[in-house]
Amino acid sequence: MNSVHRWWLLLWVGWMVLNPSRAAEERRPNFLVILADDLGFSDLGCYGGEIATPNLDRLAAHGLRFTQFYNTARCWPTRGALLTGYYPQSIRRDALPNGKGGGSGQRPAWARLLPEHLRRLGYRSYHSGKWHVDGARLAGGFDRSYSLEDHDRNFNPAHHLEDDRKLPPVARDSGYYSTTAIADHAIRCLQEHATNHSAQPFFQYLAFTVPHFPLQAPPADIARYQDRYLLGWDRLREERVRKVRALGLVRGALPSPEPEVYPPWNPTEAILQERIGPGEVARAVPWNSLPPEQQRFQSGKMAVHAAMVDRMDREIGRVLDQLRTMEAFRDTVIVFLSDNGASAEQIIRGDGHDPAAAPGSAGSYLGLGPGWSSAANAPFRKHKSWVHEGGIATPFIVHWPGGISRAGLRRTPAHVVDLAPTLLALAGGSWPTEWQGTPVPPPHGISLVPALRRDRTLERDSLWWLHEGHRAIRVGDCKLVASKSGTTVGPWELYDLAHDRTESRDLAGRHPDRVRALAEQWEQHTAEFERLASTPP
Repeated sequence: MNSVHRWWLLLWVGWMVLNPSRAAEERRPNFLVILADDLGFSDLGCYGGEIATPNLDRLAAHGLRFTQFYNTARCWPTRGALLTGYYPQSIRRDALPNGKGGGSGQRPAWARLLPEHLRRLGYRSYHSGKWHVDGARLAGGFDRSYSLEDHDRNFNPAHHLEDDRKLPPVARDSGYYSTTAIADHAIRCLQEHATNHSAQPFFQYLAFTVPHFPLQAPPADIARYQDRYLLGWDRLREERVRKVRALGLVRGALPSPEPEVYPPWNPTEAILQERIGPGEVARAVPWNSLPPEQQRFQSGKMAVHAAMVDRMDREIGRVLDQLRTMEAFRDTVIVFLSDNGASAEQIIRGDGHDPAAAPGSAGSYLGLGPGWSSAANAPFRKHKSWVHEGGIATPFIVHWPGGISRAGLRRTPAHVVDLAPTLLALAGGSWPTEWQGTPVPPPHGISLVPALRRDRTLERDSLWWLHEGHRAIRVGDCKLVASKSGTTVGPWELYDLAHDRTESRDLAGRHPDRVRALAEQWEQHTAEFERLASTPP
């Protein structure tokens, strides 16, 4: 290097040091957000599970694993929160106590989606997979979209769209499988981006529909787990808890099984056995109490669940390979999470269930049920739709070679509402105060950028939940939570999550003043969200 080149290099380095914000703007990262559907807290190998997830495990080994990350307990509220940065009740995407809002609610005009914010910063955005958000995808800021709106068929969907235009139904035995098709679309978007838009950063939203019911997977994937789960859900739960503890992810006692905790909309066991067969079980009863026929059938269901997770990881691996091929892997922030905990639901929809069909095939329609859901959510209590930890705790992996220099755990409590503010901050943007003349309230989420640098507690007022009448609030390490049964909301329970993350010791009777204070805070937030939800459309 001659003296002139050396002088220019020193000048450039000095400019970068003196102008870090400008330098960051020049190196805006790409984003790949991967969302699973109904994945349990300990379903991944890197979170204590036995299912083969080597691609996600490698991301975790070279990135960050959050131990206290939360979703909203259900699919559509989580998607609304993820893409807007607001609690879904405040944007009419989940119901409030007064009945406003829900799965068909329409967002207020100020609740814009993340791709719209990123577009102003020069990003292109791509959506592949489940949507479950109000409004069209391209109108929400995405440049390309493949939307699988048929949640009842993994092999032959009848309702799916590309760029908001309806596609023909897929014939059975066509070779289509939802997880592979979703990954295929994401790869095509990335290839097109590399060819035509490589000067721009991208946001790829990869929303899988697995392992949500119906339990369906390719036969070869199921075969890898065929006899793995004959040990039963009780032993599997214990195995996972031991590994979760060994990994340093969660401390706390293993809660007792709750056989009577299951979704109120599930059919009775008599109806399930009539429609599915004598092997079906409606409760998380002790495994050893089941006759061999039921044990065999139940172990087969968990094998299909595992195959769905395994296949998702394999398809994620193909997407990651595409990032490497286009030399974008180092500069892409990769995030992985689930929309809620594992599901205890046993619902039969779509084409129904053929008892003669092989479990996991297109003709079958099986749900995981509360026994296996309790194991998938280990070490936590309850299931999807509840706001105890089993319903709302999710794996959360962040991988970014260009920005995270040291892998490790993050015990920072965080929530899916934090994702949009975090990605916007990493992109060099700020939250708008108005949108086309409409005032925009501050997001409920906060930026997690400081927590990406080191494990720390971030300043925030609280974390708040409400779904299907179940309610909770977390302030610091104190969590107040109550479940609804029928038309009645049960009493408040109080837990110290610093010492009892598994919610095994209810402290409400010993600290009534703390219960009252937290309950009042929950009500105050609820009133504020009702006000926001009442703003004109």
